[in-house]
Amino acid sequence: MSSGSHRRGGRPPERKPQRKSHAPHVASTTGGDIAIVNRRGAQRLRRGHPWVFRSDVERFPALPAGVVRVEESNGAPLGWALWSPQSEISLRRIEANTSVQPDEAWWFAQLRSALSRRDHLNADANAYRLVHGEGDGLPSLVVDRYDEWLVVQLLSAGLDAQQEVIVSALRELTGCRGILARNDPAARDREGLPREVKLLHGDVPRTVEVMEHGVRYIAAPWDGQKTGAFLDQRENRVLVGSLARGRALDCFAYHGSFALHLARRADHVCALDISAPALARVEAHAERNGLTNIEPVEGDAFDVLRAWHREGRQFDTIVVDPPAFAKTRGALDGALRGYKDINLQAMKLLAPGGLLFTASCSFHLSRGLFFDVVQEAVADSGRRFALRAMTGQPIDHPEVIGIPETGYLKGAVLEAMN
Repeated sequence: MSSGSHRRGGRPPERKPQRKSHAPHVASTTGGDIAIVNRRGAQRLRRGHPWVFRSDVERFPALPAGVVRVEESNGAPLGWALWSPQSEISLRRIEANTSVQPDEAWWFAQLRSALSRRDHLNADANAYRLVHGEGDGLPSLVVDRYDEWLVVQLLSAGLDAQQEVIVSALRELTGCRGILARNDPAARDREGLPREVKLLHGDVPRTVEVMEHGVRYIAAPWDGQKTGAFLDQRENRVLVGSLARGRALDCFAYHGSFALHLARRADHVCALDISAPALARVEAHAERNGLTNIEPVEGDAFDVLRAWHREGRQFDTIVVDPPAFAKTRGALDGALRGYKDINLQAMKLLAPGGLLFTASCSFHLSRGLFFDVVQEAVADSGRRFALRAMTGQPIDHPEVIGIPETGYLKGAVLEAMN
């Protein structure tokens, strides 16, 4: 199957496990493969958070990165964790039951469980997340599906040591044609790991056609954003597309994923982005979907929206989905100003009765702060807005209560009342 083809509603064939035993067994350990954590670290684990920081480890394992047993200083068992010798996050717990060793059969069972939670997504899309790290109880592991191919990220040293068994299990569970490691995030620097992009199995094409609720676009697993596309906004794109009408605007359009959904109902869509190459992909995607009502517009969103307001332009549907303005906690103050400003400019352009979908993918911008920013923009706009919906992450990006790091995406649908 070529990279530009797809199977409508298809998925890599699921293969039955062969010669696998999932019976838990007691593991033998020596003092060298045990991590001892203090009371604070133990309490964190017992509350359900998988991380133990370096400052809470009283005795480090005398082993290279991998899976180690964890105990409290009083000898109480705390389970098994991924051990990263150079990381500030020294331990990431993967199994609370000390008697159940995370061996090959364990990894197979955990991955099978994560994949089974996504089975129903196959009916409407051929690209989605199969494993969302801590959200699926597999810290620092990301697995995304693009039709018949998988893209993985191994983001900790302890996990990287499990690469072979993870790849083997994924091959057997999915029957995929290829697995690509997009191990290029900055997180690997903190683990003492190289940033690299490499094949782990089979072959993965440079581009893959994604089918998403009737819309088609091209993902780029080797060099696209994230693992090849922004899969986390999939359900929000469908929602906003169902509400679209009149003249629509997609700010920070990138390759036009929102614009494509808007264009199915709106009369005309402006896809605004600062990148000419990105807008060239928007045009190609519009042609691929037989859409003639998408207009690519090159420019800085902040400047263009101000200029359009001076000209008296208005839109009936606006999407504001910027990149992460706050990539670190130290950048939060500047990010707050940026989010407020871009939302204020969008509100000024919205026609009475129009709809605005605004989102943030900055983890350091909490839901509370995000809503505060939206409220401040509303106040400065001098207009009345009704909150129609608050949105978050789709089911394949589970945000687990008690593990805030699993959640980062938040959004709101607003209606202009005057």
